[in-house]
Amino acid sequence: MALDGLLLHQISSELNEYLPCKISKIQNISDVELLWTLRTPQGSRKLLTSFHSTYNRIHLTRASYTTLESPSNFVMLLRKQLDGGFIRRIEQIGLDRVLQLKIEVRDELGDLHMRTLYAELMGKYANLVLVDEEDIITDALKRIPVFENSKRLIHPGARYVLPAQDMRKRDPFSIDASQLDEQRPLGTQLFGFSPLLGREVEYRMHEGEAYADIMEQIRASRTLYLHTVKEQTLFHCIPLSHLECEPQAYPLMEGMDALFYEKEQRVRVKQQSGDLFKVIRRELSKNRNKLPKLYQALDEAMDCDRYREYGDLLFAYQSSLQRQPSVTLPSFEREEDITIPIDMRFDIPRNANRYYQKYHKQRRAQSILQEQIALCEQTIAYFEQLEAQVELASVPDAIEIREELVRRGYMKPQKSGIRRRKGKQVPHITVFDIGGTLVYLGKNNLQNEYLTRTLARKDDLWFHTKDLHGAHVICTDPDPDEQLLRICAMLAAYYSQGRYSSSVPVNYCPVRQLKKVPGSAPGAVTMQHYRTIYMDPSQKEVTAIIQRYQKRS
Repeated sequence: MALDGLLLHQISSELNEYLPCKISKIQNISDVELLWTLRTPQGSRKLLTSFHSTYNRIHLTRASYTTLESPSNFVMLLRKQLDGGFIRRIEQIGLDRVLQLKIEVRDELGDLHMRTLYAELMGKYANLVLVDEEDIITDALKRIPVFENSKRLIHPGARYVLPAQDMRKRDPFSIDASQLDEQRPLGTQLFGFSPLLGREVEYRMHEGEAYADIMEQIRASRTLYLHTVKEQTLFHCIPLSHLECEPQAYPLMEGMDALFYEKEQRVRVKQQSGDLFKVIRRELSKNRNKLPKLYQALDEAMDCDRYREYGDLLFAYQSSLQRQPSVTLPSFEREEDITIPIDMRFDIPRNANRYYQKYHKQRRAQSILQEQIALCEQTIAYFEQLEAQVELASVPDAIEIREELVRRGYMKPQKSGIRRRKGKQVPHITVFDIGGTLVYLGKNNLQNEYLTRTLARKDDLWFHTKDLHGAHVICTDPDPDEQLLRICAMLAAYYSQGRYSSSVPVNYCPVRQLKKVPGSAPGAVTMQHYRTIYMDPSQKEVTAIIQRYQKRS
């Protein structure tokens, strides 16, 4: 579900607490997502504005985002027009899903001017429009020509017109319950009400709660409540009691991160990692189909002795045999007769030689097929591991997985819009500072290889799920207390194939107990002596760990 006007009202109210603020940086996360670095009275803050058709929103964020190396033309314009400016006011247009950001900037001569940004958070029509002091559009994230919308032109040089409102609706904060029509849904009567919020307010009023009290709770709320119903997350700034399930409660801005970050990362990974998913699934399909054929060929090769016996019998009886489609002869090795097919193009000695050749060929094939089977099984395990890693990957993680596949010859290099570090490339390691102890999290093979072979010391502890593909976790305290031990194990369990299971076994041991598997993919190791702890992966706990302990680059 998307934001409604009342939830946006609360977000806007909280954003105004950070004003005035200076715009110090504007970056692209994607073509429709912008990350703003702001200098506020409370310190530096990151503002996320998304105009994605599904995930459109605006809020402060603590999440780590990878930005595009080459900003879009619109972002270049925003930098030119707004960089160094001050956001003076953020106002909502009524209770519509439109925010007006008033930004004070100085021109090249030092004169002050007021620019206006309209953030229209209206589903598939979401847009960001820059307007001058005369309400003339300077440019927009998504230009809308007249042939697409004859009533509302969004194009440089056109006069900005607000989205149309349903004037039959009323302000929910300025009426009382007696003015509501009980026969109509609240969403059709009141500004800012989504159908979900309308059902909640109707339910509460039916249970005897006063309309004015409900609206006061909404006005005062700085909390986001997330309800999971049939694998769908429903949310608002008051508990949705009509859903009859216990919500997860977050401070408003943190809740927006918890709600959207992971979902959007999955979409972003698919967009930014090119044909990564396609290649992994193609290789898995190819090798899974190939493996049964190799086993069948090996079974045939293991039966090669019968061809040697055919040759022996044909040579022994060649003088008494006539050329015919098949001959039946007594076996030298068993008390039974054997029927031998004869190739009518050749005489009996030539048929015997052909069977000897086939025997030697099948015998040589045994070792080759066994090697191919081992390689095929290893390849399947490798791509199953990559598939699991991609499911858990952030954008930098996915880009590194793609680089690994390029190095191994499965993919061709391509130009990427993702910002990469210059100089020697060090894998993107997630780092936590837990009471002065550093904990490292590796979520792909390149990161895991770097962690275990380069970064970790021999006395550091290594964590990994038992018999499941997953992340490597390094704890730099060789003797952690119970809390630190469980945090490391929780990270290993959550970032694994066992994320949605319970009682996930996590093995841990000193790094010195690890041995690299010869000839294997990067990061593959075996353990000699280890202990096991069982964990129930929890998204809420991991989110809290990330917010509290993750070091920001």
